[in-house]
Amino acid sequence: MNRLEWLWVNAPVPFCTVRAHSNIIKIKMQNKQVQQYNGYAVQSSAHRLPDGNFSSNLLLERLDNARAEGRYWFYSLDYFTSEEQALQYSCQWARNWVDTRG
Repeated sequence: MNRLEWLWVNAPVPFCTVRAHSNIIKIKMQNKQVQQYNGYAVQSSAHRLPDGNFSSNLLLERLDNARAEGRYWFYSLDYFTSEEQALQYSCQWARNWVDTRG
């Protein structure tokens, strides 16, 4: 386990739930989820827009590279009526991106 993985797994997580699924570690904090997928840390997030919808956002970081060139930010991938839908979409979008470009 590298340093970045250790920090995400061992960081204190007050007021959140932690669930482990086979090779995916998921931490849900308010409107963020952090997962590990095929060598990337996947941080999905959603924020509420003035109209009440939610924007799905994403940060991908290569686990083997702590430098900025291993980080990819994606904002407003799509818009949803619920926060959970926005988070799920970001996760699915990240997996597709990693599988096709990673």
